[in-house]
Amino acid sequence: MAWFFERKEEIGREEMKSLVIKSANECLNRICKKPKKVLLLPPDITRAHSGAGWITEIFYNFFAQMAEVYVIPTLGQHVPHTEEQNRWMFGNIPEDKILKHNWRTDGKRLGIVPADYVKKITGGLADWDIPISINRLVMEEPWDIIINIGHVVPHEVLGFANHNKNYFIGLGGKDTICASHMAAACYGIEKNLGSLVTPLRHCYNKAENEFLGNLPDVYVQLVMAYNDEGKLVHTGFYCGNDLDTYIQAAKQSMAQNITIVPPLRKVVAVMQGDEFFSTWVANKAIYRTRKAMADGGELIIIAPGLKRFGEQDEVDAIIRKYGYSGTEKIMKYWKKNDDLQDLTHATAHLIHGSSEGRFEITYAPGHLSKEEIEGVNFHYLDYQKAIDIYSPDKLQNGFNTLPNGEEIYFISTPSAGLWTTKEKLNI
Repeated sequence: MAWFFERKEEIGREEMKSLVIKSANECLNRICKKPKKVLLLPPDITRAHSGAGWITEIFYNFFAQMAEVYVIPTLGQHVPHTEEQNRWMFGNIPEDKILKHNWRTDGKRLGIVPADYVKKITGGLADWDIPISINRLVMEEPWDIIINIGHVVPHEVLGFANHNKNYFIGLGGKDTICASHMAAACYGIEKNLGSLVTPLRHCYNKAENEFLGNLPDVYVQLVMAYNDEGKLVHTGFYCGNDLDTYIQAAKQSMAQNITIVPPLRKVVAVMQGDEFFSTWVANKAIYRTRKAMADGGELIIIAPGLKRFGEQDEVDAIIRKYGYSGTEKIMKYWKKNDDLQDLTHATAHLIHGSSEGRFEITYAPGHLSKEEIEGVNFHYLDYQKAIDIYSPDKLQNGFNTLPNGEEIYFISTPSAGLWTTKEKLNI
């Protein structure tokens, strides 16, 4: 069971601060009474709306009075934060205390989840070893307390985000990230979304039990939902060091963050300009709505910050080269092309980002050109035109009728939930 949890219609900022301090004191009582070295593992900037940044700042200021404290944002293969972004997300935490994870160079190999287990748990859809390597600082430094902070929300790879995803993807090495993403893609994105324990989650649970059992760690899991005013607020806070801490949070997220809708003909979604700069992360708008989209429908993604496709140059090049062209084509390319075999997480991303021809995907980007957007098999809409027609500040979440009589479904923060028809709900 979790050490403790709080679940309410809305947990205000001051109460959240009290829960964070309570978590810190529980760490002193349960893990180490006099820590000398503390590690905080928050999500990256694409999950800043969860409040994980200011929560990390509270933890830092609490433990900095008694110990040396470091922060490693669990970037996965995302672009490292700039100093300005760190200040925006983490407040007064000194820049030299915020370390950068390099997914290519920082992984320490701990072992593998063997192919026979992967094959069994995926029903034969993936049949390779999943190597387990995570940032060596986690394993090699003498940490007295490690605190994972994260937002539990429906997720395309693991069913729900967070918990040990922080280690195996957020701080994972290239071999782990690539093998994991491809296994999840082969199993099927729509089977993963909204499932409490997916095959890949089973693999990570096995790896955590076998390789991370001695870490002095705890999970702080956040759940959020929209209140009556349409504002995203905290509704759940779970603190504990076991799988049940995640399960309890994920069950609450399942109840609050999955919206059952009829098949939607036209969806307009906004990916915030201060969080989402590439389709690698902005495509969450596709992942979280695809189970709700009607055949022949259209998803319009307004993305003012969009300036590239991949988070790294080589992944950006792969996306530009192959485009979001559907599972069948991408799997054929994967079998023949070294670049897709080397960066299989990019191969998986190309699969996840395609509608498989079932509905149209239209991007209204702040910076990418019409030629670039259409070059990766998306439709293009001029950003200013999109704002003029679908003014986000005039729309409410859910169904809206525009002045021209058109009905649309609006989603202000796709990354905070999952939309699905009843028929496609995974329970």
